[in-house]
Amino acid sequence: MMNRAASTFAEGVDLSMYIITGISLFFLIGITIVMIYFVFRYNKKKNAKASNISHNNTLEIIWTAVPTILVLVMFYYGWMGYKPMRNTPKHAMEINVYGQMWQFSYEYPGGKTSDTLVVPVNLPVKLNLASRDVLHSFYVPAFRIKEDLVPGKNNFVWFEPTMEGEFQVLCAEYCGLLHSKMLSIVKVVSVAEYADWVAKNIVTEEHAGLVLMKKHACFSCHTQDGNRLVGPSFKGVYGRKERVVTNGQVREVVIDDAYIKNSIYQPNADVVETYTQGLMISYEKLITPEEVNEIIDYMKSIK
Repeated sequence: MMNRAASTFAEGVDLSMYIITGISLFFLIGITIVMIYFVFRYNKKKNAKASNISHNNTLEIIWTAVPTILVLVMFYYGWMGYKPMRNTPKHAMEINVYGQMWQFSYEYPGGKTSDTLVVPVNLPVKLNLASRDVLHSFYVPAFRIKEDLVPGKNNFVWFEPTMEGEFQVLCAEYCGLLHSKMLSIVKVVSVAEYADWVAKNIVTEEHAGLVLMKKHACFSCHTQDGNRLVGPSFKGVYGRKERVVTNGQVREVVIDDAYIKNSIYQPNADVVETYTQGLMISYEKLITPEEVNEIIDYMKSIK
């Protein structure tokens, strides 16, 4: 069943899909019927000796020309649906989208960030896509858009929502252990509601460390309530003794400022025992020492 259409791209994409599906079904059913007919019409009992036919020019022209025409028809409608997706309106609002294991985050003009994409209805929006670790794919079924976030490469996608509501965002490229949980929401609101939302959310009262941890998707792998994910929970972790694996040897350490900083910059150096090595990337070029101190300060408060 098709997702509801909620962007200006839906008509072109859906038309292409219907044409390709219709042609495919026509030939699937037609070829199946002909094959079944041939099984009975040309069975061995009725045709003990098969006719020796070397070629048929008319038939060969038909089965070459017809598929060529059909492929060109499908290409034409596919191209007409795809072409507008690469022509971004000059007045489109721009939002930066960052993908990281396993979360999408959004940065608005002025530096405001959010883990939900909020956009105004009936206005074009351009998303500048970037990955902070591995390959991801930004996919909104209701908008009929899907574009990859490739490490080290700038990419984009744009859309114009046609109705208000909440629409699901998926990662459509396998990106690791929790790929299936890399979900987000696009919230489409009226222009007035959008302006009000931006005005109310410019200033945040959250701890700077918490803001940074949300920005870098720390809670995709770690919890604050003691539950286990792919990484240890942050609850009560500061000052606690833990057994870690260092160069294949198990040793006991205290979770202090130095350990946390080292774990952010060199996450595979001292891995807590029973957890998998190699899942976390280094944030040495993404988080400054001052920001690390803010994160540590917040972690001390998670009891």
